Amino acid sequence: MDPRRLPRVAKVTRDDVARLAGTSTAVVSYVINNGPRPVAPATRERVLAAIKELGYRPDRVAQAMASRRTDLIGLIVPDARQPFFAEMAHAVEQAAAERGKMVLVGNSDYLDEREVHYLRAFLGMRVSGLILISQGPSEHAATEIDAWDARVVLMHRRPDAIDDVAVVTDDVGGAQLATRHLLEHGHPYVACLGGTEETPTVGDPVTDHVEGWRRAMREAGKSLEGRLFQAPYNRYDAYQVALKLLAGPDRPPALLCATDDQAIGVLRAARELRIDVPRDLAVAGFDDVKEAALTDPPLTTVASDRIAMARSAVDLVLDDGLRIAGSRRERLKQFPSALVIRRSCGCGG
Repeated sequence: MDPRRLPRVAKVTRDDVARLAGTSTAVVSYVINNGPRPVAPATRERVLAAIKELGYRPDRVAQAMASRRTDLIGLIVPDARQPFFAEMAHAVEQAAAERGKMVLVGNSDYLDEREVHYLRAFLGMRVSGLILISQGPSEHAATEIDAWDARVVLMHRRPDAIDDVAVVTDDVGGAQLATRHLLEHGHPYVACLGGTEETPTVGDPVTDHVEGWRRAMREAGKSLEGRLFQAPYNRYDAYQVALKLLAGPDRPPALLCATDDQAIGVLRAARELRIDVPRDLAVAGFDDVKEAALTDPPLTTVASDRIAMARSAVDLVLDDGLRIAGSRRERLKQFPSALVIRRSCGCGG
């Protein structure tokens, strides 16, 4: 039969659901949107049964136009190709799904103009809220957020220019844990592979990892002179830096890397140079990406509770209590770091 001659099926409306369930359209709306008013369990069950029987599908576009909000959360990351940001984005997506939301992801590529581009695009789409893993100082992003009066939660890092609520991990404390652990293996000192000259000095996790390393070294009475090296965050460039560092006459006995991706590059360089890890070089990273357990040898690293952080960020960006009063420190939600011991540090586990 010609599809054009098929009888048109009448669109099921919210009124139809209400009639079948024996309730009002407002109650049907409360069930579909999970609020704003509570619905008795028995009534909720009747509404859900009617929705299923009639095959009702809410018109999300109409809902968004009416409420001026969509079921979307915007997430801006520096580079989703990097394992840490990929795993963080996945955790946010799972947390958003638990709240009935979907996530739009944009990559800033560590460029200020792209970060602002996605801020404008997502906020212009009337997302329910925006989670920003910022790429840098972000003065332009701060101006954009203020202009839109947006519901924004910072995650992973807190640029000095932006004063919104932030969900972070204890980067300084985590790096101290890892450095102390390497020193406890009896190494005369621990070198550090930090960021680059462009790494911000305030609010950046890598900067805080370096600060944690400094504190642990000073506590142990160790000199810092000539023991901090620069490298980009990714494994490929860190590998090139490590080839030169490990082949030189002043090869360190132990190395704390500011990211796991850097540490993976270091392990590859050590293997090519026939440097035994951990006998000749102990290595620790930071982030505990899934791949860290599969390196050769498995990588000792510092973990943050990404799932808890993602849930916290999603809850904050969706809930009415987002605008937390108080000082900048009081608007910071910090999760503890934990040392994950594997074989790259010299432990047998």
